[in-house]
Amino acid sequence: MAALIETEGLSRHFPAGEEVVRALEGVSVTIAPGEFVAAMGPSGSGKSTFLNLVGCLDQPTAGHYRLMGEAVETLPPDRLAELRSRRIGFVFQSFNLLPRTDALGNVELPLVYRGLRRRARRERAALALAAVGLADRMGHRPSQLSGGQQQRVAIARAIVGSPDLLLADEPTGALDTRTGLSIAALFQSLNRGGVAVLMVTHDPEVARFAARVLRFRDGRLVADTRQAPADAAAMLAALPPPEQAA
Repeated sequence: MAALIETEGLSRHFPAGEEVVRALEGVSVTIAPGEFVAAMGPSGSGKSTFLNLVGCLDQPTAGHYRLMGEAVETLPPDRLAELRSRRIGFVFQSFNLLPRTDALGNVELPLVYRGLRRRARRERAALALAAVGLADRMGHRPSQLSGGQQQRVAIARAIVGSPDLLLADEPTGALDTRTGLSIAALFQSLNRGGVAVLMVTHDPEVARFAARVLRFRDGRLVADTRQAPADAAAMLAALPPPEQAA
């Protein structure tokens, strides 16, 4: 099976006065289609820089990156934008929802940029919201939703275009334990459906839901390990009901 992500000597340097910050240095890694991978490391370790490069949000200073066999570092901006739109979904800790737009409108937004007609956009957005358990919240604005529901809207927006890769940057960082588990369970469900997931986290409790962990330190990949992932849905079901929780 062809690799989804291939990097070779991937590096990203930033000028800082007379010095150079080596945010990422010489990272070589291969990720297959359908993998669930966590990228871990302390602040400044390079994990978010790696995510930005994989997501075509930034370009490397040196090295090579191929997404589904296509050499990304050689592509013009319009082709990069097309890759982001059609191949990659993004989920961030801050949700990034439009406050005056309801859930359905937020989810259909990526399809507007693809030029889909309104009826087709709304049908696909409704299906995506139903897939994350929000079929009954389509007309609600972000201020009318809980933090967990807002994150589910963000996930629906990320998957509405049927991406091959879902990139998540600290997706449970602003959520309580129960809600964080529900989001992890949703990621695992999407992954079982064939979507590859690359999730940045500093929390080992979150990383254990992935089947593979990349560990970064000082801009370098220092470990690449596989593990039996914890079952987020089972852990969620084992929690006491909210009214009984401490």
